[in-house]
Amino acid sequence: MSTVPHVASLFATPVVTLDVADGAAMNVDLRTTIEAREKMHPGTRHSNLGGWQSDWEMDRWGGAAAIKLLAIGRNTANRITSDRHGNAVTINWRANMWANVNRGGHGNEFHSHPGSFWSGVYYVDDGGSDADPTLGGELEFMDPRGPGPAMYAPQLAFGSVGLSVGANEVIRPKSGRLVMFPAWLLHQVRPYTGTAVRISIAFNLSL
Repeated sequence: MSTVPHVASLFATPVVTLDVADGAAMNVDLRTTIEAREKMHPGTRHSNLGGWQSDWEMDRWGGAAAIKLLAIGRNTANRITSDRHGNAVTINWRANMWANVNRGGHGNEFHSHPGSFWSGVYYVDDGGSDADPTLGGELEFMDPRGPGPAMYAPQLAFGSVGLSVGANEVIRPKSGRLVMFPAWLLHQVRPYTGTAVRISIAFNLSL
């Protein structure tokens, strides 16, 4: 007589989404500050393919709304981080923070954030992507287990828990939404094809 097999889901990767309660009010102040900063500073080049990216010191010039957002990120990190025995921890996270402004055709190439534990992105203005998925601009994560399974048998999956194994997952932007993930996880921003201005804030948390 056969027994029912037990299937364990190992090596899961946490991706956290949080819709900030007072995001709409915060976004008014954040947008004003970021637009003013873009006019005064030429921006930097890292993973961004077009668009404008600020320096990594937004916590110094972003005002009260930026400090509040970073506090939300730190508090969220403490809620979802544990020691190796699963016990809760409270960490005084170090952080860097920057703003991104994307217009039509802009995006970010695949990259990770070395030297950090958590990374986060917050959407000040999704540029209409939440209402119209055809506008692109999705946050895309690469499966850290590699593409092998999808390359060998793309029509097969390892049960219901592995439907995207060897492929990628995407999260569509939404104004007021915070997304956090391990800093080592490869990610990119797909090109935005809308005619509005898409604004986001990214940050890293380290020890």
